[in-house]
Amino acid sequence: MKHNNRRKFLKDFGFGISALALSSGFGLKQCAKPNKKLPNIVIILTDDQGYADVGCYGAKGYKTPNLDKLAEEGVRFTDFHVSQAVCSSSRASLLTGCYSERVNILGALNPQADYGLNPRETTIAEMLKTKDYATGIFGKWHLGHLKQFLPLQHGFDEYLGVPYSNDMWPVDYNGEQYTEETYTAKPWKRKYPQLPLIDGNEQVAEIKTLEDQATLTTRYTERAVQFIEKNKDNPFFLYLPHSMPHVPLGVSDKFKGKSEQGMYGDVIMEIDWSVGEVMKTLKKHGLDDNTLVIFVSDNGPWLNYGNHAGSADPLREGKGTNWEGGLRVPCIMRWSGQITANTECNNIASTIDLLPTIAKITGATLPENKIDGVNILPLLKNENDANPRDHFFYYYCGSLGAVRQGKWKLLFPQEMRSYVDMEPGKDGYPGRTKKLKVGLELYNLEDDISETKNLVNDYPDIVKKLEGLADKIRFELGDKLTNVEGNEIRLNRDF
Repeated sequence: MKHNNRRKFLKDFGFGISALALSSGFGLKQCAKPNKKLPNIVIILTDDQGYADVGCYGAKGYKTPNLDKLAEEGVRFTDFHVSQAVCSSSRASLLTGCYSERVNILGALNPQADYGLNPRETTIAEMLKTKDYATGIFGKWHLGHLKQFLPLQHGFDEYLGVPYSNDMWPVDYNGEQYTEETYTAKPWKRKYPQLPLIDGNEQVAEIKTLEDQATLTTRYTERAVQFIEKNKDNPFFLYLPHSMPHVPLGVSDKFKGKSEQGMYGDVIMEIDWSVGEVMKTLKKHGLDDNTLVIFVSDNGPWLNYGNHAGSADPLREGKGTNWEGGLRVPCIMRWSGQITANTECNNIASTIDLLPTIAKITGATLPENKIDGVNILPLLKNENDANPRDHFFYYYCGSLGAVRQGKWKLLFPQEMRSYVDMEPGKDGYPGRTKKLKVGLELYNLEDDISETKNLVNDYPDIVKKLEGLADKIRFELGDKLTNVEGNEIRLNRDF
C-alpha cells in the first residue's frame, strides 16, 4: 500500500499498543465499554470544489483550518475519484456504491425530469436503517425532485435542502429575475420554476435571490448540528451535501469579503466553518472519537466561471471532462483511534467504495443488487500492502472515456469539453468552452499527474491489457462511444 505516514512514531506507538493488547489477551472488544454504540457516520460533500481548493491540498488566497485539522487527525487521499464529473451521476454513485450507469442516472437531472433514483436501489441510508441508525440529509439532493424520489423515500428520516443544482432557477447571472425579453436569449430558463427549499417532503420556501443563496450553507449547517444533538445517544448517519461552491456563489456576512482570493475563497471559508461546527458539536457531546467523518467533493471545478471557480492544479482540466481534474477530488477521512493521524494515502479509491466500507464498519448487510464499490477499510487501517481497488473506469453520460489500473490511464477516442485557451468568465458570468478531440492516449499518472505525455506507442502490452478491462465493463454497463449496450444496467423507470 502506498501509504505515507508523516509522523511514523505515532504509527509505531499505536501498533505497539495493539500488539501488546492482543498478546495479553485483551482485544479491543474486551477493552470496550459494554453496549458501546456503533460508530456514527458523517459524509460532507461539496459541489464543484477542485482538487486544490483545500489548504492541505495547496489552496491559495484563503485558509481552511478546520479541514486542515481534519487531515492532521486523519488521512488525506491524493488519488480519490468520483464516478463521474457531473452532479446527479456523482451523487447516485456515492449513495449506492455503483457506477451511475448501473443505476441509470446520467448527467445532471433538471427540474423537468420525470424520473430519479429508483426506489428499489439501496442507499447508504437504507442500509444503515437496518442497524437502527438515525439518518438525515441537509443540502442538495439532485436525484429526483418529485416526491417519490425525495430523500425520505430513500431511507432518510429528515431532509432540508434544494432538490437540484442552485443554478436551475429563473434568475440571470446578475441576480435579476428573468423577463420575457431576457428569456429570448436563454429560452431554457423559461422552464425553470423558482428554486424550492424542501423540508421533509414539502416545500417550505423559495430561493429567489442571490441573498437567499447566501443563506444556504448556514441553513444546512444549523440543521446538521440540530440533528447531531437530537441523536447524540443513538448511532446516526449525517449526509451534508452543500450547494456551494456551485455557481451562483452565495456566502453569509460572516465570511463575505474575508478571503484574499475573492468570493470563491469566502465561500470555501464558510464551508470550512461548517465543518468546524460539525466537529465542535461532535466533541461537545463526546462523539468525535466514535464518528467516521468523510469530506469529499462531487467533481472538479467549473473552470469557465473564472474567479467564481476553483482550481484542480496540478491536474488537467476540470468538471465535465475525463481528465484527472474532472474526477480526482480532495478527500479527507477522520476516525479517531481507527485511522492513523496525519497520514497520506496514494492508493486509488472512490466514492463508490464508501457504501461497502461503511457496511464493513457497521456490520450492515450489503445490498442484494450488484454494486461496484470495494471495501477500502484496509486503507483506513493503514494495513501493509493493502490495495483493494485494482482498477477504475471513467464514464461520462453513458460513454466510457478512460480506464485506469495502477499508475496507467488509457483514454479512448472521444470529443471532450475543454477550458484550455478559452477566456474564462468573471464575477458569476461564465466564459466559453470548446470541444477537444482525443485519440487513444496512455498516461503514466505516477510520473505525469498533469497528463501531458502520451505514451500509447511505447507500451502496447499495457494498452492491450487496459482495453481488455474496458471490453468487460462495456459488456456490463455499455458504452455510447462504441455503440455497446450494457447487459447489467438497471432501469430507473420501473417503479
